[in-house]
Formats: sequence, C-alpha cells, structure tokens
Amino acid sequence: MMQNTNSGQVRAGLSFLVTVVALGAIVGLAGCDGGGSAGSGDTIKIGEFASLTGATASFGTASHNGAIMVIDAANAAGGVLGKKIKLITEDDQSKAGEAATAVRKLISRDRVVALLGEIASSRSLEAAPIAQQSKIPMVSPGSTNPNVTKVGDYIFRVCFIDPFQGTVMAKFTLNSLKKTRVAVLTDVRQDYSVGLSQYYKDYLTKNGGTIISEQSYSSGDQDFKAQLTSVKAADPEVVFVPGYYNEVGLIVRQARELGMNVPILGGDGWDSPTLTQIGGPALENTFFSNHFSVEDQNPVIQNFVRDYRERFKKDPDGMAALGFDAAKVLLDAMTRAGSTEPAKVRDALAATVDFQGVTGKISIDPERNATKPAVVLAIKDGGFHFAETIAP
Repeated sequence: MMQNTNSGQVRAGLSFLVTVVALGAIVGLAGCDGGGSAGSGDTIKIGEFASLTGATASFGTASHNGAIMVIDAANAAGGVLGKKIKLITEDDQSKAGEAATAVRKLISRDRVVALLGEIASSRSLEAAPIAQQSKIPMVSPGSTNPNVTKVGDYIFRVCFIDPFQGTVMAKFTLNSLKKTRVAVLTDVRQDYSVGLSQYYKDYLTKNGGTIISEQSYSSGDQDFKAQLTSVKAADPEVVFVPGYYNEVGLIVRQARELGMNVPILGGDGWDSPTLTQIGGPALENTFFSNHFSVEDQNPVIQNFVRDYRERFKKDPDGMAALGFDAAKVLLDAMTRAGSTEPAKVRDALAATVDFQGVTGKISIDPERNATKPAVVLAIKDGGFHFAETIAP
C-alpha cells in the first residue's frame, strides 16, 4: 500500500480517469442506436443459442448444422439485402440458466438483429422474455411447448406445438395401433415432457382411452426399474414416454429387460442417433412423432438430405431440418421486409404463409406458431422409418 503519494499525482490520475470514463460513455452511447445497427454495416449479425455440449448436445449440434447450411448458401449467393450474414453462436451447454446468459450477450454485446434458438422448450422459455423485452425477433427451431410464443409478439417458431403433437400420438394410439389402455412416464424436470404428456392424456381420455398408470422421473436419472415395475403391474397395452433421447434409450431398454414388449411411444425429443446407440435392439416396436422423414421423396427434402450428407457425412435428423427451416424463414422475412430493422423483420415473420420448408409448408398463425403436418416414425433395425403423416 502506497502511503506517501504526491497529491498532484493523485489529481492528475483522477483527471485521466475521468477523461477515460467520459470517452467510454461516448463510445457506449454511440453504440446504443437500436438493434438495427447490427445490420447497418457490411454484415448482418444473427445470434444463435444452442446446446452444443451437455445432455442434449445432439439437438443443438444438428440444428446448428442446418442453420449454417442456410447462412453459407446465402452468403455464397451474395448475402441478404446486399450484405453478408454473420452467425454468432453461443453454447448454452444444455444447462438451466445458460440460455438467458447467452441471449443477453448476443443482444447487448454482439448487437444481433435476430435470434435463432432453442430446441429445448425450457431454455427457450428462459430466453424469450429477454428477446421480447429487447424487441429482437426470436425464431425457435424446435421448442414445442405452447408457452414459448405466448411470451410475446417477437417470439416465433417453425415447429408444431405440443397440443398438436400430443393429439397426433394419441390418435396414432387409438386409430393405428387400436389400443386404449395406456401408461405414461413423464420427465418432471422438462416443460416439454410435462406439456406433451398432458395433451396426449387429454385427447386419449376424451376419445375412449384410459390412463391406467402414471409415473415420473427426472432428467439425468439412470435407473427406472421402480417406475417400470409399477407400470408393468398395471398391464398396459401401450406406454407413452414423452422425454429426451438420453433417458428414453435407457427406459426402453430397462422396460424390455423386465419383459415389457408392448409398443412404446414418444415425441420429437426422441429424435437423435444417440437414442439407438443407447437403446439398441430394445427399440423395436417403438414409435415417435417427428417433423420430417429422410424417406420422404419430396425433392425439397431429398435435396436437403443429399447436401447434408455431403457436408456432415451422416443423415440429418428432424432437429437439423428444423434448424435449416428456422434460418430459411428468418432470411426470407428479412428479404421481404427489405430491412434488418427488428420491428420490420418481426412483421414479415408474422406474415409468413405457405413457405416451403424441409419440414413442410410453413404458415405462421396469429399466435406465431407454425401450422403444418407431423409424421410418425417407426424404429426398426436400428433406423427411423416413415409410418404415416397426420395433418393438423
């Protein structure tokens, strides 16, 4: 500690400090001219928050791959509105709280004009209030919980929502499998799973089905034998497990080990190659709702599948297709708006009608949700195979 500092030196130091602070304030004010400033130079800054690591890294990596395919293709063709696009990606690590931090950085530090993300509903629900308050348009590729877009008029999605997805799988149970006695196993830590479970049960019970057993678990659990033993004792014809792939693979495997050979159903949270790595042959006689199928011969889908395979040396999953469509819809909105000003992009997103995406024709409804069909996939011989399409 310096006790004999000359008072003149102190005054000079304070004067220098005040000058630096003042200059910093001026620079800061110069940068605070609204979100549209990120598109006023030679580049358009778009933010992305995704789970590139952690428990659901398969989701984030796939959606990111789809998005960068769109951005790279657009830049190769000259960009949007005569400007190149810069995608700035933050990894939320599949952790609670990190999505909010990531979005704050993208908006305040990077000055992005729009956001892409997230797949997981819980993380989109963290981020959406920040985007809404900042009036920055946010397009979720795959968050299906209905509450996501209810946050506000700047929040959109290109996927169907859980009331529809739950209805699809309940219809499949009753009409295609001809089963009525159902057990449900819900991940109580995921908004996605809780919501999807409820919508499935609502439709099923109103249309002749019966829920004969309800059990719960939490993300990260490894042992499900206690819940599955109770399920087995109820003797269901079908088990509905609307969870994410890491736990689902273990649940299905442990169910088969207990001698439960009934059909097991789920939602789009199953869609990952990791599911088959974990579940293996136990996944025979299982089905899940999804956004597209690589077996669909629509030229739009087959061109996407071909390009994805060439670039990433593997098949795209539904999250890759949704990431692709989210980026496409956003760039299309900017083009139609003739501007990167967030309010104008928001208006153009809201006016999206019959946009031909990989996951179907996308129209944004008044609640900023996508209206489009779902597909049901069957898992057989370690692969995901088209079973049927169910329209809205």
